[in-house]
Order: sequence, then C-alpha cells, then structure tokens
Amino acid sequence: MTILVTGGAGFIGSNLCENLLKNGHRVIAVDNFITGNRLNLKVLQKYPNFQFIQHDITHPLVSINRQLSTLDQIYHLACPTGVDNLIPLAQEMLLTNSAGTKNVLDLALTSGAKLVFTSSSEIYGDPQVSPQQEKYTGNVDPTGIRSPYEEGKRLSESMVSMYVRKYGLDAKIVRIFNTYGPFMSQKDNRAIPLFLRKALNNEPLPVHGEGKQTRTFCYVDDLIIGLILVADKGKTGDVYNLGSDEQITIYNLACKVIEFANSKSEIKFVERPKHDHQGRKPDLSKIKKFGWWPKISLREGIIRTIQSQNQ
Repeated sequence: MTILVTGGAGFIGSNLCENLLKNGHRVIAVDNFITGNRLNLKVLQKYPNFQFIQHDITHPLVSINRQLSTLDQIYHLACPTGVDNLIPLAQEMLLTNSAGTKNVLDLALTSGAKLVFTSSSEIYGDPQVSPQQEKYTGNVDPTGIRSPYEEGKRLSESMVSMYVRKYGLDAKIVRIFNTYGPFMSQKDNRAIPLFLRKALNNEPLPVHGEGKQTRTFCYVDDLIIGLILVADKGKTGDVYNLGSDEQITIYNLACKVIEFANSKSEIKFVERPKHDHQGRKPDLSKIKKFGWWPKISLREGIIRTIQSQNQ
C-alpha cells in the first residue's frame, strides 16, 4: 500500500514508518520539525520506498496534493507534544488539531484513503473513574494550562467523527496512553526519557511531589502493532484505547530506571505542578478483542531503549 504518516519525524511516527517500510509498503512522511527530529529520518531514508515531504499541515495541502493523490491509508499523528510546550507551542497545538486535522481529513476524502487519527489519553483530563473506558467523557478544564493539547485533541476527535457521519469517511480514532522507546527526543521531559537521561549520567532523578501519582507505560513496538491492527480491523467511527494497563507510581518508576540502567543516581523530590494529573489507566477491552495486548515488559522495554541510545 501507499501510506501517509503525518508527524513522521516524531517519536511514534518514525517508529511507525519503519515498521510499515519493513512490511513492504510505500511510506510518505510529512513533518515540519516543530517537535520532530531530522535524525529520526536517517534510518528511514535507507529504505527505497520512503519519501519525506517537509510541510506544516496547518497550511493547505494543495501544493503537495498531486504527490499524494493515490493513497491507501493515512496515519494522522502530527501534533506538538510535551508538558514544557504547553505554553510556548499552545497556538501550534490548537491550530494543528483544528486547521491541520481538517486539511488531513479533506486529503483523505479526495484520495479515498482510510484514516487512523491518533488522539491521546489527555482527552480524559484528570479522570474521576478508573480504568477509563472509551465511552468516558473525561474531566477536562477547557481553559487550563493543559487545554491547548487536551481540548485540541478533543476537537480533532469531533472533526473526525463528523467526517465519518457527514461524508462517509472510513476513519478510526486511537487514544494513546504513555508510550516510550527508541527515537524519543533528547529534549523530551516526560518521565521515562527524562529519568533515562539523568540515570545514564548518574544525575539525580526529579520526582514530583511524593511520587505517588500513577501512570502506565507501553513500549512503542507494542503500540505500533496496535495502531496497524486498528487500521486493518477497527470499525469505522470507533474509538480505541491503546497503551498498557499496568499502573506504576512515578517514585517506583524512578527506582526501576535506576536499577535497569545500573545507575548511581539518587532520587530528588521536587515541587509538583498543580496541573499534574493523579493517574490514568486505560480499559483495553475493545482492542484486546482483536487479540492485542502489551507483550514487552517495562524492564525489557527500558533496557531496549537504553541499548538504542548507545548504538
């Protein structure tokens, strides 16, 4: 197939591109490098069926539409991420999830491509129920500091659903929970990439508050398999949680990273941001009906991630 991946130079996007290329597909990646990494493309450019187009999807795709007129699938991953970017890139997050998503949806219509939109567990906000099923509508502050990303993703989901109902577009939505693995940005300050950078340099690991807040962490290879499974078997218009359902406190995560990295680092408790969520855990019942579940343990995943950084 000919497959377009928006955000193809990003962490998940570049891993997805490589998997698709290894399976013999022609892959076209689009990215504007606002948070994507040019270095991630080096591995991909070794494949003859790979093509890269530098473009900001918030601008019309007319200029590249001729190159993308024959598409079978689109994975729409493009969006700036990261807690540190919630203020500096707030406008870009909102525009990518509004104008950008509309441009990609229009491209899917004109090309006849099936679409998978990668949403986020952030649309659940600071959930009041656990685990979160796809039918849970969330607990989100529409004007809070996290709102550009949370509400941006919620708007994108609404647009995708509207295109399914109004125009008959074959599209599915995947809500991604915390993911880690090779190709993570060295500037990413989310828990695992930050802890790994500190641990590998024997520096103190900063843990917010008492570290009792919980998260779940899915290795990127497992996530990619789930994305492709939804593209192939998912029901048009449906939403699927994707991630791990094994919870761990941030304090225990820091301890395990120190252990797995054979590090001499210590833990340093720091002030916890007021907008930090207490925890999220996906209900994976829907995706598990396709025979999917996370197979790579936290230990194995972190060790693989460390090894990839040493290559």
